Amino acid sequence: MSVWDDVVGQGAVVEQLVAAARSARAVLSGDGDTSGMTHAWLFTGPPGSGRSTAARSFAAALQCVSPDQELGGVPGCGFCEGCHTALIGSHADVDVVRTDVLSIGVKETRELVRNASMSPSAGRWQIIVVEDSDRLTEGAANVLLKAIEEPAPRTVWLLCAPSVEDALPTIRSRCRLLVLRTPPVSAVADVLVRRDGIDPEMALFAARAAQGHIGRARRLATDEAARQRRAEVLALPLRVADLGACLAGAQGLIDAAGADAKQVAEEVDTKETEELRAALGAAAGVGGRMPRGTAGAMKELEDRQKRRATRTSRDTLDRALIDLSSFYRDVLALQFGAGGELTCEDLRPAVQRVAEGSTPEGTLRRIEAVLGCRRALERNVAPLLAVEAMTVALRAG
Repeated sequence: MSVWDDVVGQGAVVEQLVAAARSARAVLSGDGDTSGMTHAWLFTGPPGSGRSTAARSFAAALQCVSPDQELGGVPGCGFCEGCHTALIGSHADVDVVRTDVLSIGVKETRELVRNASMSPSAGRWQIIVVEDSDRLTEGAANVLLKAIEEPAPRTVWLLCAPSVEDALPTIRSRCRLLVLRTPPVSAVADVLVRRDGIDPEMALFAARAAQGHIGRARRLATDEAARQRRAEVLALPLRVADLGACLAGAQGLIDAAGADAKQVAEEVDTKETEELRAALGAAAGVGGRMPRGTAGAMKELEDRQKRRATRTSRDTLDRALIDLSSFYRDVLALQFGAGGELTCEDLRPAVQRVAEGSTPEGTLRRIEAVLGCRRALERNVAPLLAVEAMTVALRAG
């Protein structure tokens, strides 16, 4: 076991990070090659590639205190106190920042910069992992830029974003870039079997359906409701026979994505609320009376959960559209006679039916309609309006 076990299908990136962790040890000891280490890193890769996992694993490797490293072992043993506490989120010198809302503002970023300026309490590295650096507002990004331009000694910034274009040019020019790829289906299936105990056949289906997105694959493999909602979304291409069916299909897609988002939000919200109630000294039992003076904290949590629900709703709808575009890519593959398994292999008869009833040109127009819907949602077009326009285009295509 090591901290790198969960970095799936990223062999070249792991090699570079291991070399950097060795160089970091040389920086601390004052002996050896230190060229592999730098103070700011930018992890990029498509959703599900594991960029945040890679960043957290690197943070653990930098804090690894295993004596085996002195003998040339790989940094990041996974067992020592430094690795363990960094991975579970309790290391005093590793601050992991993730946002449940749509943006990270100036106030939160200034607090990060303040923490980064402190000396590491354990004498190694002060590490700040920003999992959603693409959600920094312009003002927040400028605050962060100042900290990266003038780094404190032994402070390391690990920024994560979907692509290099999602970071300000002035920030990315000061970071060492790591590009992660979408993990192979076989690698995702293997980790589901090995780590989560999923049946191999189910793991392979989920990995293929999720197109290498590890978190999505795990959910599909373990949640029957999630699989059912995916099936409802992918039934849309067969239901757009007339205008009424297009509008009904749009509403159905919105409802399916909304139900998925609600399930995800409720699971997290319930746990958070009970944990906060317990921390504030609520009376025993669900819904027990709260002590005086705690209403403000509960209200703040409720407001944050509402903001997170907005992001979750958008993310799940976007995921549904990605599934829909994968269906039409499979249609196009059959129309051009491509061999091999499909992303929607479990729905091959439906894919075949759509392929036989349309032309490649029409399929390309349908794919563009789905991508256009995603762009419209990014511009905050009303979701139902955007999806209705898409379903009408799917029929006309």
